[in-house]
Amino acid sequence: MKICTLLATFGLLLLSERIHAQQSASVTGSVRDATGRPLALATAVLLHLPDSAVVAAQPTNEQGDYSFTRVAAGRYCLKALLLSYRPARSASFVVGSGPVIVPPLTLTPLSTTLQGVTVQGRLPALEQLADRTVLHVDRLNTAGDNALEVLRKAPGIQLYKDENIVYRGSTGVLILLDGKQTYMSGEALKAYLKSLPASAISQLELLPNPPASLDAAGTAGVLNIRLKRTQRPGLSGTATVAGGYGRYEKASGSTNLHYNVGKVRLFARLSTGRSNSFNRLVQVRHIRDTVYRQVNYWHPLGHSVNYAVGAEVALTPRQTLGGQVRGSRYTETAPTTSETIITGAAGQPVGRLQMDNPQASRSDNAGLNLNYRFALDTLGRELSADVDYVRYTSSADQTFTNLAFTPLSDVARDAGRLRSAESSAVTVRAAKVDYLHPVAGTTWRAETGAKVSWVTTRSALAFDTFAGDIWQPDPLRTNEFEYNETITAAYLSLSTTLGKLRLKGGLRGEHTHSVGASPITGQRVRRDYAQLFPSLFAIYKFSEHDQVGVSGSRRITRPNYQSLNPFLSYTDAYTAHQGNPYLAPSLAMSAVLTYTHRNFQVLGLSYLRATNGINDVVYQNDETKVSTSIEQNLAQATTLILSCGGHSDVTKWWGVDNQLAGSYAQTHTQMEGQPVRLAQFGWSASSDHTFTLPRHFLLTVGGNYRSPTVQGLYYVRANGSLNLGLKKQLWQERATLSLRLTDLFYTDQWRSYLRYNNVNMTWNNQYESRKVLVSFTWKIGNGKVMSRRTAGSQEEENRVSN
Repeated sequence: MKICTLLATFGLLLLSERIHAQQSASVTGSVRDATGRPLALATAVLLHLPDSAVVAAQPTNEQGDYSFTRVAAGRYCLKALLLSYRPARSASFVVGSGPVIVPPLTLTPLSTTLQGVTVQGRLPALEQLADRTVLHVDRLNTAGDNALEVLRKAPGIQLYKDENIVYRGSTGVLILLDGKQTYMSGEALKAYLKSLPASAISQLELLPNPPASLDAAGTAGVLNIRLKRTQRPGLSGTATVAGGYGRYEKASGSTNLHYNVGKVRLFARLSTGRSNSFNRLVQVRHIRDTVYRQVNYWHPLGHSVNYAVGAEVALTPRQTLGGQVRGSRYTETAPTTSETIITGAAGQPVGRLQMDNPQASRSDNAGLNLNYRFALDTLGRELSADVDYVRYTSSADQTFTNLAFTPLSDVARDAGRLRSAESSAVTVRAAKVDYLHPVAGTTWRAETGAKVSWVTTRSALAFDTFAGDIWQPDPLRTNEFEYNETITAAYLSLSTTLGKLRLKGGLRGEHTHSVGASPITGQRVRRDYAQLFPSLFAIYKFSEHDQVGVSGSRRITRPNYQSLNPFLSYTDAYTAHQGNPYLAPSLAMSAVLTYTHRNFQVLGLSYLRATNGINDVVYQNDETKVSTSIEQNLAQATTLILSCGGHSDVTKWWGVDNQLAGSYAQTHTQMEGQPVRLAQFGWSASSDHTFTLPRHFLLTVGGNYRSPTVQGLYYVRANGSLNLGLKKQLWQERATLSLRLTDLFYTDQWRSYLRYNNVNMTWNNQYESRKVLVSFTWKIGNGKVMSRRTAGSQEEENRVSN
C-alpha cells in the first residue's frame, strides 16, 4: 500500500510538471568560478527591470545551476552572489512565452593588499554548510601527510585503538571517495588511505545525516574525501615530493595530472611511498592475584603504490560518458617482539615469556567504474547510471617463536613454535541508476533510484606447529570461510523551498541476503532481512547570515566481511582475536540540530543511539590466561554531543579555526549474563591559528585536547597534541615549500582500560606521532585545481578488512 501511495504521488508530480510547463516561462542558468568550476550554494537573484526589484532568489545546486519557474513576462536581469567572491550581473533579457537560458555567470575571488601582505578572498579551513561540515585541506599544512593522517584534523573524527576511525563516538562511519565507496574497511582501508597522499585531497565532507540517495550504511554518518580535479583546458596538475623523520625515516612522491581538450577530460594520479614507523603497546592484565605485564613492539616498514586513470567524454551537449580504473598495492614487513613479565601475590616474580614474530603482508585493490549522465532538458531533469567492479586480495604470513624463562634463570626453554599463512579475496559487483526530476512551475524536486550489488568472499587460514623437528599441519586452527551477499535497494526523495524554509525528505529501502559458511567446521549462517531508512532535512534561513537546520535519519552498519570470518589469529601467547559469523547488523537513530552564523556553527546538538553496535569484546580465560577479542553486538550505545566552532578572522592577516564540544557517552549491554553499563561526560577542544606573513610565508600554530570518554566497552583516557607549521610560496605561487612539526610534547597516545566481569586490563599504545616533515609541491600547467563531484555511491567494499 505504501509503495502504491509513493508511485501515485510521483505520478501526480509528473502530471503537474506537464501542466505548469504549458502555463509558465522559466529562467535557468549556472554560476561558475574563473576556472569554470560550478559554484554550489551561490545565491541567484532574479531582478525586474528597470527598477531592479527583487522578484525571487534561490541557492544554486551542486552543479552550480539555478532555475526560476512561472516567471511573468517582462524585462529582467540575473545577479549572482557568494561569500569571498565579487558579485556578477547578467545582461538584461526579456521573458515571453518560451524558456530563457541565461549565459553562465562567472564570479572572481576577492583580494586585497595590506602593507606588503596579500590576503586572498578564500574559504576558511572549516566551513559549516546546511547539511555538512567541509574541511578545505588546501588551507592546512599537510606536509608529508597521507589521507589517514588528514582525517585526524577533521572535527569529530578520532583515530582510536589500532587506528580505527571513529566519528560521533562510533566506528560505524561510511567512507566515500569522490562520492563513491572506497570498498574497504579495517586493515585494507588503512593501507589504502596510507598510500593516498594529502596533496591529492581537496576537501573532507562530514555528513551526519546523508540523503536517501546515498547508501544507508554508516550509523554515525558519511565521510566523503574529495580529490583534486580541474576543468581548465590543456595540461595542469601538481607534483609533490615529501620526506620526514620521527624515530625512523619516511618519504613519498606523487603526481596528479589533468588534460582537458575539446569534449574529452582525462586525469591520472600516481603516488608511491615508504613508511618506516613503530608501535609500542604496553598491556597490563590482572588475573586473580597474578599480574601479566606485556610489552609488544611492532616495527612496520611499508611500501605503497596508488594509481587512478580516468576519462570523461561529452557524447552530446547533454550526454556524458565516463570511466576510471584505480588501484593500490601495499606491502609490509614488520619485525614484532613481545615480552610478558608475570608477577604473583606481593609482587613476587613468577616468570617471563618472550616472543619473536616476523610478519609479512600484502594487499592489492583494483577497481573499474563506468558512469553515464544524461541531462534530459534544461529544466534540470537528469538520468545517471554507474557500474562498478572491484576486487581486493590480501595475504599475511607470521611465525611465532616463544621462549619461557623461570624467575631465577636466564636459560630459556622452548615454549612452542607456530606459523600461519592467511589469504583472502573479495569481489564486488554493483550497478545503480538515479533519476532527478524538478517539477516545473514549482520549487518541488523529486529524486529516485535503485541499486543492486553482489559480493563474494573467499578466505583461507593455514596453521602449522613445529614438533619433532618438522612443521606439521594444525587442523584445530586451520580453517576456510566463504561469504556471499546480495543487497538490493531503492529510494525516493522530495525537496522544496517554501519562502525561507527548505525541506527535504526521503525513504530508502534495502534488502539483504547473505550466507556465510565454513566447509571445515560445518558452520553455516544464513540471513534475510529488509529495512526501511527514512531521512528528513529542514533549514530555516531567518536572515542573510543566520540559519537553523535540523536533520534526522535511520541508518545501518553491516559487519565487514572479515569480521564474520571465524578465524582465530594471535598477537602473542596470551592475546588472540577471533571473528564472529553470528554478528547482526547495527541500527541507529540519528538527529542533528544546528544554528549557523556566517559559516560559524554557534550551536550544534548531535544525538546518536545505536542498537546492536559492533564492538571488540575481550573474553578472558582464567585457566589458560589467554584474552581473546571477539567482535560482538552490544545492546545499546548512546552519544550526545553539544558543540560550537568555525572560522574567525581576528585581523586581515590572522585567522582562527576553533572547535569546542561537550559530550555524554553511554554503553549498556549484557556480558556473560552480567549487566555492564559504562557512562562518561567529556569534552574536546581544538584551536588552529593561521598567520599570513610578508613574502608569501604562512605560519600555523595549533593544538587539540580530548578528555576521557567511553568507546564501546573501553574507558579512553585523555590525550592531545601541539603542532607547528610553516609554508612558503615560491616563484609567483607556482611552487610551495612546507615544513611541519607534529605532536611536539609527545602526548598523542591511545590509553584505555577495561573493567567488567573478570576482565581488568589497561592499554597504553604509543606510536610515531612526533615527527618533522617537509614537502615541495610544483604546479604543472595553469596549476589551478578544484574538487569535482562524481556520481554514484556504494556501501559494500567499505566492509572489507584483513
